Amino acid sequence: MRSQAEAVLREDPVMAELLERHDPYTERDREPFERLCVSIINQQLSTESAAAVRERAFETLGEVTPERVLSADEAALRDAGLSASKVEYLHNAASAFQRDDLTPAGLADDSDDAVVDRLTEIKGIGTWTAEMYLIFVLERPDVLPLGDLAVRRGIEQLYADGGEMTRAEMREAAEAWRPYRSHGTRYVWAAYESE
Repeated sequence: MRSQAEAVLREDPVMAELLERHDPYTERDREPFERLCVSIINQQLSTESAAAVRERAFETLGEVTPERVLSADEAALRDAGLSASKVEYLHNAASAFQRDDLTPAGLADDSDDAVVDRLTEIKGIGTWTAEMYLIFVLERPDVLPLGDLAVRRGIEQLYADGGEMTRAEMREAAEAWRPYRSHGTRYVWAAYESE
């Protein structure tokens, strides 16, 4: 699918240039629950801060599983840099993973919207976190997470020379990436983070 996505993205001159300069597929694979934890930890933090907190929190947990999260010492997680609310959100996600099959196989028959609805029922998981799960765990090809500040700023830099764009204008710019907007988003992130 990646080669198909790249063929479509190359039709957009801006994307064609990004494909030559960036490889946004370097992040290591993670288990679904661990990836959800990454997204929860990343909420409302800069990339650098999130990476530091995540490293300390995961070191505290040892193995990132629902069982480990639920049995972990909350004070130790707080000492690792997690806020009380993020500890609660990780607990909520862990309980949901134990209760429901939120793996790619378990969600295979659900539409993107249905996945977002199921995940956002978990306190601490909003639309942004659910969209990250769609992109990075379920590998859904056509997600455009305009709730992500880096995506919005990246699109503005690439398509409006840094000028402001409305979300409607951003969606219009990303129409050329369909049905692979998730892949286009990865390139936008890569370009934005390389600045």
